[in-house]
Amino acid sequence: MKKKFIVPAILSSALLVGSIPAINVLAKPVDSNVVNSVQASKKWNEKASVPLFVKERFAEKFSSSTPSNALNYLKKNEGKTGIKNPDKKLKVKDTQKDKLGMTHVRFNQSINGVNVEGSEVIVHFNKDNEVVSVNGRINQTIDEAAVDTTATLSSDAALKKAMSSVNAPAELTYEPTTELVVYPFEGENHTAYKVNVNFMGDEPGNWFVFVDAKTGEVVDKYNGLMHADEMKTQKGAGKGVHGAHRELHISQVKDPQSGTKFALADYAHEGLEGILTYDAKNDNIASNDTLYVGDSASFKGDYDRALVDAHYNSEKVYDYYLNEHGRNSLDGNGMAIISRVHYGNNYNNASWNGRWMTYGDGDGEFMISLSAGLDVAAHEMTHGVITHSANLVYRNQPGALNESFADVFGALVDDKDWEMGEDIMAPAAKANGTTVLRSLSNPNGVVVANEQRRAYSTNGGVYPAHMDEFYHMPLNVDNGGVHVNSSITNHAAYLIGQEIGRHKLGQIYYRALTVYLTANSDFSDARKAIVQSAIDLYGEGSKEVAATNSGFDAVGIY
Repeated sequence: MKKKFIVPAILSSALLVGSIPAINVLAKPVDSNVVNSVQASKKWNEKASVPLFVKERFAEKFSSSTPSNALNYLKKNEGKTGIKNPDKKLKVKDTQKDKLGMTHVRFNQSINGVNVEGSEVIVHFNKDNEVVSVNGRINQTIDEAAVDTTATLSSDAALKKAMSSVNAPAELTYEPTTELVVYPFEGENHTAYKVNVNFMGDEPGNWFVFVDAKTGEVVDKYNGLMHADEMKTQKGAGKGVHGAHRELHISQVKDPQSGTKFALADYAHEGLEGILTYDAKNDNIASNDTLYVGDSASFKGDYDRALVDAHYNSEKVYDYYLNEHGRNSLDGNGMAIISRVHYGNNYNNASWNGRWMTYGDGDGEFMISLSAGLDVAAHEMTHGVITHSANLVYRNQPGALNESFADVFGALVDDKDWEMGEDIMAPAAKANGTTVLRSLSNPNGVVVANEQRRAYSTNGGVYPAHMDEFYHMPLNVDNGGVHVNSSITNHAAYLIGQEIGRHKLGQIYYRALTVYLTANSDFSDARKAIVQSAIDLYGEGSKEVAATNSGFDAVGIY
């Protein structure tokens, strides 16, 4: 098998392979019709995802903080929000109450009961049942042209088309899903099936494919791979990749033939379905993976080490989210935390596929076992938190925010520095000067090693620290720059953290992620959400709010 060399920008998605087209230095005449068409398409696309952020100077009080009262507010304030007929165009998604006593009612924009992809509105009540703010993104083009939401294609036919379009193998990691949505794309609101197909293999994928529900054509697609009763939990021990002693929670398992054995299965946490670590056996077949079992409660063999670190780090990240934010696992409801270790051969990657984490062993030249990094585990598990909260779309600025929040919480959990991946770089890479994957403190100090991505640089090929250095990549390169442009918002977080400390930074960012951000939030939306979260927690005019504004000013995000 060919050795795979995955460059530093990758932590949670597969390497996009391609060549940079030659630049034609001969000028061509400009077609005014083409220019007008491009401008019209750009204007339409902007109207299809309009940011909304309304703050009430004089909050309106209601009898209770309910979805019906949220709708009553929106109906009375159509002029402020720009949402016409909200009672007919919004559908309740969920209602959550936070530790400040605030209630947040989240709506999907919908047509005839069919959700508009990426369009959400959140109404925020304070503890006194007063509406204090509204934010989100809405599709205003729907008010201008009727959308036929009937489907002539079956969901089964859409699934077949989607699987064919991404070359999905026969074995999928879990049951694919289909949902009828209205999908705004390139100047048109398509009635489409949103199909999610997940598989492992040489090129693993967590694909989202949008299939036109009338024609059966693929409108758009992107890979969102972000990058038992007999058991009794007890204490065990192990040795990690770098030789550190690890205290573990493990479980006894009874084998009818060989007697008692010990599994990397932790059921010690109340309300959690378990922390389970599987051996992927250096192949690409998920059905071959098994819960890792040893003959004793001591896991100290060479093969054990990557599994030990994955198991240990998973518990550390779980404890962080529980103790710092009161969050019980990735979904907030105690879902099992599953890691699959020793994936593939010479695999320089780790990923979150929507259900579990996967860790490669590295090629020994650029990376070692990726499970060795606590920040890597926190990064991948934070992708899981994002999936179950803002669910930021994995492309362009929303995708860069997805990566950035994963990096920020990676640095908050592994709090010895502000770098990502320092514990997984191989000796040869370090000798060549590559000591980290990304740096929150000094993005410009790390070269973008992937040549295809570096071709879009305006700053000499290093990671950007300011919007002036933004990499304008097409979607077929790093999903529009998700692993590169994330360093701009990473640096803002670092600057804020330097002023207010890691604890307050984590509180503010977690609130922004779980309360204010929506699927298509961009960098400007993120600033508003993070500043508002600082206001909620520490008050208008506080030093925390000042530091937050200053951090985003410094990187050119307004």
